[in-house]
Amino acid sequence: MNTASYLPSDYIPIFIQLSLALGFIVVTMLVTHNIGPKRHSVKKDDPFECGIPTQGDARAPISIKYFLVAILFVLFDVEVIFMYPWAVNFMQLGQEGFIQMVLFMGLLLAGFYYVIRKGVLKWE
Repeated sequence: MNTASYLPSDYIPIFIQLSLALGFIVVTMLVTHNIGPKRHSVKKDDPFECGIPTQGDARAPISIKYFLVAILFVLFDVEVIFMYPWAVNFMQLGQEGFIQMVLFMGLLLAGFYYVIRKGVLKWE
């Protein structure tokens, strides 16, 4: 068994690179903050959103349907990502890999069926 022992001096290049990167970030932020123009006005400090003037309260309630659809999209999209490596290695995985993917797809479809039965995707 080959166990490599690392000395603290082996990490010096990493710390130097980290220090240089952090130093560059700090110096850049300080310089741009100090040399940039400082002109404030009511028009300039007014919030700007896509060219549309702000109206009303920004805390207006939003339908939960938007969030549910977004979460479901991410959930099922990530599930599809797991299918790609399986498809690439389909022949090497053999029957066991096929059975595991059938189980995975069954659980995925059961979740999708549950979502449809609950009416989450129905818009009014």
